Amino acid sequence: MSTRPKGPRPSIVVVGAGPRGTGFLERLAASLPELYGDDPLDVHLVDPHPPGPGRIWRTEQSPLLWMNSQAEDVTMFTDETVSLDGPVRPGPTLADWADIEGRTFPTRPQQGAYLRWVYERALAALPASVTVHEHRTTALRVGGPRDGRQRVWLEAGAEPLLADLVVLTVGHLGAEPAPEQRALADFAARHRLVHLPPDFTADTDLSALPAGEPVLVRGFGLAFVDLMVLLTEGRGGRYEGEGDDLVYVPSGREPVLHVGSRRGVPYHSKIGYALDGERPPLPRFFGTEQTDALLDRDGPLDFRRDVWPFIDKELGWAHYHRLFSTHPERTALAWSDFEQAYAAAPPRGAEIAALVAAAVPDPADRLDLDGLDHPLDGVRFGSAEALQDGLRAYVTDDLSRRHDPAHSPDAAVFAGLLSVYGQLLRLGERVDTGGWWHGFFSYLASGPPGPRLRQLLALSRAGVVRFLGPQVTVETDEERGVFRAVSAAAPGEWTEARALVEARLPDPTLELTDSPLLRALYEDGARATASGLLVVDPTDARILERDGRPHPRRFALGPHTTARAGGAFTRPRTGGIAFGQNDVAARAALSFLRDRADRSCRLPASLSA
Repeated sequence: MSTRPKGPRPSIVVVGAGPRGTGFLERLAASLPELYGDDPLDVHLVDPHPPGPGRIWRTEQSPLLWMNSQAEDVTMFTDETVSLDGPVRPGPTLADWADIEGRTFPTRPQQGAYLRWVYERALAALPASVTVHEHRTTALRVGGPRDGRQRVWLEAGAEPLLADLVVLTVGHLGAEPAPEQRALADFAARHRLVHLPPDFTADTDLSALPAGEPVLVRGFGLAFVDLMVLLTEGRGGRYEGEGDDLVYVPSGREPVLHVGSRRGVPYHSKIGYALDGERPPLPRFFGTEQTDALLDRDGPLDFRRDVWPFIDKELGWAHYHRLFSTHPERTALAWSDFEQAYAAAPPRGAEIAALVAAAVPDPADRLDLDGLDHPLDGVRFGSAEALQDGLRAYVTDDLSRRHDPAHSPDAAVFAGLLSVYGQLLRLGERVDTGGWWHGFFSYLASGPPGPRLRQLLALSRAGVVRFLGPQVTVETDEERGVFRAVSAAAPGEWTEARALVEARLPDPTLELTDSPLLRALYEDGARATASGLLVVDPTDARILERDGRPHPRRFALGPHTTARAGGAFTRPRTGGIAFGQNDVAARAALSFLRDRADRSCRLPASLSA
């Protein structure tokens, strides 16, 4: 029985009830008995979308859209590999819960159902002393003094919610158009064209893209894959055959998609085999020793100058450790000699390049991160048709490599990327990775399922998709009233269209976000990085103000913060960075509430409210 003095019930407002909010709730339930006991607590969940799946994973969306991960690689539950102060609460993967084959790529509605079940399980784990209130609306603003209760104003409520703590887990957000997008939209309006700015493809009205007409598409990542699916199968087309013999049978309702990007190629296929055998011991060259040394430096850190060399060496270590341990016949030095020389060499220097050239005879077995990032630099095609042939050959080779365990060093690099992300989080706002690093990570490690790229090849052969190439330039032609695009790989091959689609997600910047709450938070003094991320304390996810002080009553987790994790979901037994962040934040919140209640106990009853 509680002995706390009577007064307002302690409360937490969680803004965002999707996967991250659900994960925070799960960790709150796990640590609540230890840190808070059976005292009363109100938890308010604010989200206009269904709790659990939220907006992105809602069950009411096309089943043609898949997850980007295999079912066995998706879990919402902790295990002993996660660094936790709270208790481990294991649970099933998506594959186990849905009773589906582990290497299946589930639909997004299937994932949404799993997330709803995880949310309901988290609710059931809370004691009866905790009351959860769901508010299916949008939070507009948070206010209140640093040393007092906060107020959260809602779109559908006259009176704000009172909160001892506010936790922002708002997930992926839209954005107001940047100046370039506003100019393109104005041009489209003047000439009655179609311009679709960066957005979540599943939420975009694609009906304005007419059948048979050319459409320029900028962006070759996962947003494009969704666009491709919805404008082909989503309009009644179908596939026949399988593998290399896959054929697309059009419905006649498809537009013709002319797609290009900075790299000019799609994200690398998901790896189609398991990484068995010896794994690289990580971290090795970018771990706590290196991040501690970086944190001890005076002044700001530059990502490319100060951090990237360590990352380059770490990923190289993962790659060559796997190559030497699993495929020694493809190396020309003893591992002990290579390891010693590699460890002694400066990062990203001529010394490492010479060592690798001597130790690894086949260039295809060497790791070239710059080459991976710019696969078509300097490549020129004599015609648009030659470009189509060249890009189809590139995608075919990528599919073959990513499904061949003979190239398992690629999978070791994936493990290295996950390790690197964990160390970058320790650096917090000291280094602004900008948009490049997250895009590069996604390009290497978070590409589409292999079957999607086989569909892309079939669509290309059917003429429904046309490749523009790399370093695409889009211009507006006022005289002709069209958009025009050209690639550095085919300088004289201009493509004209009356529709332009920006196939990418909006950048998560505080200045341009369409979240009124985050915009107001920024205007009221929350700190942001140069690339627009909300700065949080890496130790407990409290929001930092512009004077550098963490706000004692405001937390934030997720992709709009400097604590953004590498992927949408966690693979089992991989350390679960996001789980650790949720755990630390939940325990900090509970400790704050407990300590506040203890202080109230020591006050006279007339003052404790």
